Amino acid sequence: MNEAAKRLGDFLDRHGTLTVVTGAGISTGSGIPDYRDRNGNWKHAKPMQFAEFTGSLAGRQRYWARSFAGWNRMSTAEPNAAHRALVDLEEAGHIDLVVTQNVDGLHETAGSLRTVDLHGRLDRVVCLDCGWREARSSWQAMLEDRNPRWDRRVRSLKPDGDAVLEDNDTSAFDVPDCPVCGGIVKPDVVFFGENVPVARVEQAYASIAASSALLVIGSSLMVYSGLRFPRRADALGKPIAILNRGRTRADALAALKLDADCAVTLSAVAGLLGSVDRDRLANPEIRLTSR
Repeated sequence: MNEAAKRLGDFLDRHGTLTVVTGAGISTGSGIPDYRDRNGNWKHAKPMQFAEFTGSLAGRQRYWARSFAGWNRMSTAEPNAAHRALVDLEEAGHIDLVVTQNVDGLHETAGSLRTVDLHGRLDRVVCLDCGWREARSSWQAMLEDRNPRWDRRVRSLKPDGDAVLEDNDTSAFDVPDCPVCGGIVKPDVVFFGENVPVARVEQAYASIAASSALLVIGSSLMVYSGLRFPRRADALGKPIAILNRGRTRADALAALKLDADCAVTLSAVAGLLGSVDRDRLANPEIRLTSR
């Protein structure tokens, strides 16, 4: 067992139930690119802004043409060992809630029962005018019907189902209006420049208050949307552990900072704590540090 897994296993063993916050780094093992490098800098051009999407047809054409090309990668992504390890830790009673900044739905697919999709889900679309909602698979079929001859080669894949196309001209891409009211349809996710629904934040805050500690996985916490949670935990006197490749904005708040692979580390921790939990049934005094 590697040192990172031992240290994180000890942290979980000492602190009971945790609230977990996850970011893009936990899904790279599923083939989904992340946003930032080890220093927290953008690897790609910044994502579509909410004002740009709602403010012009050209913005929506650019977004949907690229998302249309990248959807297959997102829709076929499978949970990796890190997602499955969190399911095991939840079942063993170590996790109160998983708050994810990701929009890929992989925690739920893996089997996590208590999750908050902080930024929404890419597998749904919503009308901004009437609130009509539909599965993204159905919307994808509508895009195909409206663009039967659209064929743009993908140069590279980006986070959250986006793609860089060989031909950047998307002016011919036909974007459907809402079939109910004719309004603007967007993915059911929180864009940059858009506010996270208050109820999701409050649910996460309540979990942090009730949990013994906070664990951050695969997030640089460079935007306030995620950074608010370690700050809240710190204000409440809750210990914080961070498992992430590279620096984060909350490193100074962490009682434990680990620069290690998410899947390898979490899998080892889940295996170790699972064996400890089974032993505790026979001997309640046993602790991970004594093994």
